[in-house]
Amino acid sequence: MVIGAHSYGKSRVRLVQVTRHADRDDLRELTVHIRLEGDFAAAHIHGDNRNILPTDTMKNTVYALAKDHGHEQIEEFGLRLAGHFLTHNPQVSRATVDLTEHPWSRMRPHAFARGGVERRTASVTSAPETAVVTAGIDDLLVLKTRGSAFEGFVEDRYTTLQPAGDRLLATSIQARWTYQHQDLRFGQVWRGARQVLLDTFAEHQSQSVQHTAYAMGEAVLGAFEEIGEIRLSLPNRHCLLVDLAPFGLANNNEVFLPVDEPHGLIEVTVKKGS
Repeated sequence: MVIGAHSYGKSRVRLVQVTRHADRDDLRELTVHIRLEGDFAAAHIHGDNRNILPTDTMKNTVYALAKDHGHEQIEEFGLRLAGHFLTHNPQVSRATVDLTEHPWSRMRPHAFARGGVERRTASVTSAPETAVVTAGIDDLLVLKTRGSAFEGFVEDRYTTLQPAGDRLLATSIQARWTYQHQDLRFGQVWRGARQVLLDTFAEHQSQSVQHTAYAMGEAVLGAFEEIGEIRLSLPNRHCLLVDLAPFGLANNNEVFLPVDEPHGLIEVTVKKGS
């Protein structure tokens, strides 16, 4: 027997960070996942833990580094954490840190309300000579009431869907993009990419979710030289036209039933050419 790929780490490290100022406080909530790869075979095969950094130590490292660096952009904080584990653990060949930021909106200088389901994400994978940083968005719910069609599709004996020249288009955007270098203002680029995604979704004359997904990815790559690749995952949040005929009423594309399941799932990766 031989051991194959193996790794270990600490998942769902929860952190609330308060940065205090004279006139206000800043608040941030993160969930951090850490995964280490390296020379850990002896622990599996022989029960020898000499190369094992306890996962509890990983959790403590997140809190300790947050004390002085918790105000950083999550990409920067991820780079710092991954670099720490590599620098202080020669048995580690690769460290991956995934971070999710949960939004809070300010009500007063010292009071906050939890935002919607949308979350900012980042992932850092560091090896001794390289580091790859990706960032993105989860669960950014969007909907538009005009400018979306779906016609000319394949039909067979089981097709009941009717072509639509104008329909509601709703989706919950999941986006992941990869930065081409690390010398950039992560927060500024992230906010800009998010806005480009929203603007393109709103303005694009859509012939399908696939059509709009590619247009969104193309727009982000065109707007930011810092981003080399973007992957979009767009579940189709269907809004079904309600039949009001039994009540003697006409439904002129006005009353809909939103349904979550089952739903279509459209995914695409858009890359810059070499």
